[in-house]
Amino acid sequence: MSKISIVTDSTAYLDEETLKKYEITDIPLSVVFDQETIQETKLGTEEFYEKMREHSTLPSTSQPPLGEFIELYEKLGETSDSIISFHLSSGISGTYETAVAASRSVEDVKVYPFDSEISCAAQGYYAVEAAKLAQEGATADEIFEKLNAIRDSLSAYFVVADLNHLHRGGRLSGAQKLIGSALQIKPILHFKDKVIVPFEKVRTEKKALNRVIELLEKDVADGTPVRATVIHANVPDRAEEIRASLAEEHESLDIDLGVFGPVIGTHLGEKSLGITWYRK
Repeated sequence: MSKISIVTDSTAYLDEETLKKYEITDIPLSVVFDQETIQETKLGTEEFYEKMREHSTLPSTSQPPLGEFIELYEKLGETSDSIISFHLSSGISGTYETAVAASRSVEDVKVYPFDSEISCAAQGYYAVEAAKLAQEGATADEIFEKLNAIRDSLSAYFVVADLNHLHRGGRLSGAQKLIGSALQIKPILHFKDKVIVPFEKVRTEKKALNRVIELLEKDVADGTPVRATVIHANVPDRAEEIRASLAEEHESLDIDLGVFGPVIGTHLGEKSLGITWYRK
């Protein structure tokens, strides 16, 4: 039987238990504070936000080098016939393109780079579902059929506490940033065509989060099983409050907590909150 290995980059923020259980290999992105480059897998989420508060300038982020991808693919190729490699949206990072370049440089294993067109827990959904199917002996075609089904029903919305991070990091246009800060608007953001854009503009964070919850509840209204994650940037108590409330109200909802870790947190900033989900 052919073996399929699953790779994701670290911005899926899968915990060690999940990586081990589903035999997923992660390749880390890094954050750069002044001249110090740190792989985000070696930096706790809480520690990262504390470090970011202590620095007057925002950190930058960097993707894994091409050589690391090639080395990883070649190593996995010793025991696998093919690899599916999941990465954060190509609209906000060059990581996916580097994976594509690396896939063309290895000879003894077939590599399928996958542009999640998103990041964080939603990216993790793809990797975990692919890994489950691979463990069950599914073919690459069968796995991609499932991935496409997830993509068809995947939603993700988030609210940031401070638009300056997205603006300074070049992930949101200056005009959008000024509209938000001048009128005290809290835009609900989402990924569209692989980049971060406003979905709706709302006056307060509370109203913005309630609107995101309303969108989720539309998808669970008919009792269809839904997999969801409340994602937070160092506000675990607030995130757990939202998660617990939703779990109590909707029996068909399988909902957990996720994080905006260092690389994504660099661009969104502390106290950001989001919810992502798909219909099973």
